[in-house]
Amino acid sequence: MMNEASVPEAEVLASHECWRLLRSVSLGRLAVWVNDHPDIFPINYKVDHGTLVFRTGAGTKLSSALAGAPVALEADGVDADAGVAWSVVVKGQANAVERTQELLDTVGLLLFPWETGRKDHFIRIVPDTVSGRRFTIAPPLTWWSPLDDATRAGLE
Repeated sequence: MMNEASVPEAEVLASHECWRLLRSVSLGRLAVWVNDHPDIFPINYKVDHGTLVFRTGAGTKLSSALAGAPVALEADGVDADAGVAWSVVVKGQANAVERTQELLDTVGLLLFPWETGRKDHFIRIVPDTVSGRRFTIAPPLTWWSPLDDATRAGLE
């Protein structure tokens, strides 16, 4: 069992590092408010001049993202060889991309959804905050919770 003093601290990432990591992956989870509860949708996205852009079809994700409530996007990654993982969260407002030139520029991002079907709505998330952290992955043998002692006692 590890004591509290030996647990490595998570590294708080600078904004530029968060953006670098966001550019290194294309899959994230979009959190939106749907009626009276939060919901989460997987999306592919691209970074575009300090914003995030994704494509979607008509439906709950689109209507909720554009309903006026703030949205959040979380993306993460892992370097299994180095034993390091990271997580970045972007919070902000989602807006439909509608102006012709902006739409043409966005199409140029080559944003291809993984799921089939019509995805003719382009949405831009304009961040209010971007935060992230990087941390060392703990080996499973070092994981501990109060239930571990109870389970061990039951086996003795």
